[in-house]
Amino acid sequence: MTLGPLMLDLEGSTLTTEETELIQNPWVGGVIFFARNFENREQIMGLVAEIRAIRPELLLCVDQEGGRVQRFKEGFTRIPPMQVLGDQMCENADRGAKSAEAFLQDVGWLMASELLACGIDFSFAPVLDVDRVQCEVIANRSFSDDPEFVILSARAFIKGMHEAGMAATGKHFPGHGGVRADSHLETPYDDRSLETLQGRDLLPFIYLANELDAVMPAHIVFPSIDRDAVGFSHYWLQKVLREELQFDGVIFSDDLSMKGADVAGSYADKARCALQAGCDMVLVCNHRQGALDVLDYLKNSGIEPSSRLSTMSARQSLNWENLVSTERWLSTSAALLALQTSCL
Repeated sequence: MTLGPLMLDLEGSTLTTEETELIQNPWVGGVIFFARNFENREQIMGLVAEIRAIRPELLLCVDQEGGRVQRFKEGFTRIPPMQVLGDQMCENADRGAKSAEAFLQDVGWLMASELLACGIDFSFAPVLDVDRVQCEVIANRSFSDDPEFVILSARAFIKGMHEAGMAATGKHFPGHGGVRADSHLETPYDDRSLETLQGRDLLPFIYLANELDAVMPAHIVFPSIDRDAVGFSHYWLQKVLREELQFDGVIFSDDLSMKGADVAGSYADKARCALQAGCDMVLVCNHRQGALDVLDYLKNSGIEPSSRLSTMSARQSLNWENLVSTERWLSTSAALLALQTSCL
C-alpha cells in the first residue's frame, strides 16, 4: 500500500480522538514519537499496538541517536553521544580500528534491535555532520570533526542497523557542521563554496550514498551555491543528491515547524516546496494546525505518493525478552554502561 507524504506527531502518551481520526487520513504516512509520548517500554509498546490496529502500514519512528537525542530512556539501553564512539574509532586508528568498528556495529545493532522489538520501524540515524563544537545543535551528536572518521564510524553503525533489520537515515545533507546557528531557532546561512563542502561536509554522503536508505536535508541556505534552503532546493536534492551522488533512497524533510524552514512561507507552502524539490515525505511536528494545513493542501495537490517510502518499514520483528537474553545484547549493553560511567 502506498503511504501518504505527511509524517506528524502526537500530543501525549495516548491517542486522542482527533489523532485517531488523523492517522486514518490517507495522506498521513507516518508518526514520529518524542519524549512526551514515552513513559516506559510497556506503555510505548501499547501505543504502537494501538496505532498498528488502526493503520498497520504506517511508518513509526523516533530520534534515538544517543546522548541528548535519545527519546526513549526508561527500560532502554542508554547510548552515549556518537562523538564518544567516534573518538574511540580515532584512538584505535593505529591498530586498524577493528575493535572500535566492531563495537560501533554492535551499538547500531542494539539501538535498532531495541526499537524493532517495540514495533518501531526506524530511528532517524545516523548523524553524518562533520563537527565537534562548531554547531550548537550538532556538536557531540556527530561522530567526529574529521570526515574520514565520520565515514568509518557511520559505516559500522549503519551495518549494525541493517543487520538488525532497520533502514538507516543519514542527516543533515549536505552537512550542518559548518554553521553555529541552530536551525530550530533561525535559518542558518553558510557562505562556503561547493568545492569546500565537497572536500569536507559532503564526503560522508558521497561515500555512504549507496549504503543509506534515506537522507534528511538540512534547513540551511548556502547562498554561494543556491538561493533556496537545501530541503526546498531542486538543485541540492535533484542535481546533487539524485544525479551526482546517484542516491535512490527516501528523502525526508526535516521538521517543517523549525524556524529554519520559515524561508519557504506558510506550512502549505513549505510542504509544496519540499515535495516539488524532491522530498518523498515531509515532517510537521509540534504544530498541529500546521499539519492540518498541509493535509488540506495535499487533498488538491495532485501529488503522487512515493513508492520509496515502503522501504523504510521494519525488515524483521523482534521479541524483547528474546533480545535481552542474547549474549550480544548483554555484552553490548554492559560495555555501553561502562563507557557511560567512564565519561561521567
